[in-house]
Formats: sequence, structure tokens, C-alpha cells
Amino acid sequence: MSLIFLKLKPVKLLISKTLAFISIISVLFSANILYSQPLQSELVHPYWSYNKTIYEVNIRQYTKSGTFKDFEKHLSELKEMGVGILWLMPINPIGEKNRKGTLGSYYSVKDYLAVNPEFGTMEDFKNLVKKIHSLGMHVIIDWVANHTSWDNNLTIEHPNFYKKDSTGNFISPVKDWTDAIALSYNNKELWGYMINALKFWVEKCGVDGFRCDVADMVPTPFWNKAREELDKIKPVFMLAEAERPELQVKAFDMTYSWEVYKLMNNIAQGKENPSAFNNYFKTESERFSADDFRMRFTTNHDENSWNGTEFERLGDAASTFAAFTFVIPGMPLIYSGQEAGLNKRLNFFDRDPIEWKRSPFRALYSKLAKLKLENKSLWNGKEGGSITLVSAPDDKSVYSFVREKSSSKIFVVFNLSGTPVERELSSAKTKGAYTNYFTGEKISFTGENSFKLKPWEYLIYVKD
Repeated sequence: MSLIFLKLKPVKLLISKTLAFISIISVLFSANILYSQPLQSELVHPYWSYNKTIYEVNIRQYTKSGTFKDFEKHLSELKEMGVGILWLMPINPIGEKNRKGTLGSYYSVKDYLAVNPEFGTMEDFKNLVKKIHSLGMHVIIDWVANHTSWDNNLTIEHPNFYKKDSTGNFISPVKDWTDAIALSYNNKELWGYMINALKFWVEKCGVDGFRCDVADMVPTPFWNKAREELDKIKPVFMLAEAERPELQVKAFDMTYSWEVYKLMNNIAQGKENPSAFNNYFKTESERFSADDFRMRFTTNHDENSWNGTEFERLGDAASTFAAFTFVIPGMPLIYSGQEAGLNKRLNFFDRDPIEWKRSPFRALYSKLAKLKLENKSLWNGKEGGSITLVSAPDDKSVYSFVREKSSSKIFVVFNLSGTPVERELSSAKTKGAYTNYFTGEKISFTGENSFKLKPWEYLIYVKD
């Protein structure tokens, strides 16, 4: 008898102000189920977040002007593409002291309660939020709680909020981050200030939550308290730039899944094969609660600027892995310009506008986001379906699985290699009538299925 691994609900304890995460794993019976979602997390996600695709907005590079007003003109396109959550990179004024480049890093915040004048006015931003909401989308803004610019007003008004060296000088949080200085959360007055600042953007501007920069570098109890206070205003959505399960106990709806990102790069470059996903999904289901959202991505602002474009890293597999992020459990991310086939590293500290050109990626992302929105087997957290492996666990080229929830079901077959393959895939789970999602072709599977796949080809079938 072969084994499956299903996850029991994690036990969460508060010990000496530190959350200890204890995972209890139960080994049960059956064949190839990789990921199951039978239990709810303690955290209550906003009801609107379960079937969404998230889109990262780089305001500086989005239009030639780099303003809120000009970005607003693109909202209807994003709505039409099926985007549900817009994540705006930091919108605050940027420090001038020790600035990098001509415009500086978005993550060197000079004032937590104002908008970057390069982007427009506070009124412009409020109007943007209203327009986003009028189109049925939601918006979260990037929040930098770990550090500020050297010339932030807090350095004068509250110098005790900062970490200092043995001689009393401010210090950078990381050696290379010379344009920033580190805050000290040992000072509980800072907690109150930062939470009030977060509340300002929810109460006064109507934002729906935050993407929190280097969330691991800020104490988890602070985030827990911040989430508690924000949820008193309205249900918010919180994304952590981190990967620790502890953060999703009480504070964050979603964390990054860098391991999936790395696996996709390694497979595209021939360093690993698809079977590596089996161990990953098994480990993930043991570490995270059933209702924890994980963010899946082929790029973002950091990866694009510092580690190369998706085409540099993934090559001919770029569209393949874009589709992959939409059909595995988790919430897919689209970064600014991906729908235009963005194939350059955007400058991080200077103006470098995206070239908006025709690309098959726009149609691809539109189809995938619509599928995510409508097919319950692909929804996030506890609302999504199980995933059952169809291909052999040790297959070095093909990765195939079924996802299902109630009457919703998809069957996918991916050739995750640069060579043509032929496969016989046998599973009773695949029996039934399906539609090829991209061609509209009707097909009936008997459970014994033959496939010929071109390099990096993938097929997505939706059960009729």
C-alpha cells in the first residue's frame, strides 16, 4: 500500500511573546494526493480574496509620467484581464539623504503619512482607490515597517525609535541598504505610531490592506497586534514578504513561496526535474495551515531588477510556468508589464518606463485569471480543491494532476522539459468529459490517456 500525507491542523501556542508553531503530521492511506485542504486556519480571510489573482503595480515605471492619474487610465484593462487585487509598490515620499540613483528606492520612506509627489497628490491617490473599488477590484499598498530613510521626520521627533551603534549613530538594517536606517521594535511607542499610520491609510484612504516588506525582520507579535487593530476598521488583506508559517497564524493572509519560484527556474535550466515538486508540496502541506494562502510568481520587482527577467531565467518555459502558477494551489501574481511580454530589467532607482506592446501574454493571463476566478477547484486556501498527481512521482519530464472541488474539476498535463515526450497517463480520476480550455475542443477521457507533447507544452482540461 502506498502512502499519502495529509495535514492535521497546526497547534499554535503563545510562549514568552513568541509564537511556537507545532506541526502534527498524520500518515494515512492512498496513492498520489499531494495537497489537501480539509481544515480552516484560525485567521479569517476577507470573503472577496478566495478566487483572486494579484497584480503588482510599479507606479514609477507604469506610464511615461509615472503618476497615479495616468495609471488610473489602465484600470479598465486590468479589470478586463481578470485582476482582483492590485498591490501598489510603496507610494510614500522617498528620502533624499544617501539616496540611490536619481529617484531613490521606493523602500526608503521619508514620511509614512504622505504620498510621493512624483506620483501626484493625496487627493489623486484617494481618487485612484475609489476608481479601483468602483470596478470591483481591491487595493493593497506596500508598507516598509522595518526601516526608514535617513531624513524621515521620525529621526528628529522620535530618535529613540531607531537602532543605534555603540557610539549612538543610526545604522542600516543590511550592509547594502545604505539609503535606510533600522527601526527598533523594542520600543513599544513605535508600535503605537506604526499601527496608527497603518490605520490612517485604511480609514482615510480606503485601502484594503498591505504588502509588508521584509516582514520577517519585524517582530511577529507586532504584526499580530496590527492585524487585530486593522480588522476592527474592516476586513483587510495582508501579504508578508516572508515564508514563515508563524506569520500566518494571526497576522497575514498570504506569504511568498520562493521555493516554487526557485524550482521553476532550476527545472527550466535543467538543474532539477518536475519530481522535485512532489517533495515541495508534501512539505508545504505539513508546514502550513489548510487555509494559508501562498503567493506563486515567475517574477516580481526584486526578481526582475536584480535576478533577471523571466525570459532570462525561464527561456522558452516562461509561458509554461506562468500557467503553472495559476493551476497549483495558491494565489498567482502578475508583475507590471508581464502581460506585455516585458523582457528587460527595469531600473530600480531611476525612470525606466515599461514598453506597452502587443503580446500573447495578455491573452494568456486573461484566460488564466478568468479560470481562477470561476473554477472553484483553483480557489485559494480552504475554498480550493485537492490536488492528485496523475503522472509518475519520479517522472523527469511530465507533471500532470487533477484538482477538484465539488462539481468543479480540472485535469492538467505539463511537459516541463525542452524535449518532445510521449506519455501514457493512467488514473481513474481523469475519467469523464472535458473541454480543452484554450482550444474549446471537447474530449472524453477513459482513465487510460495518451499524450504527445512538444517541448514545454501544457494542456488544461476543464470538466464539463
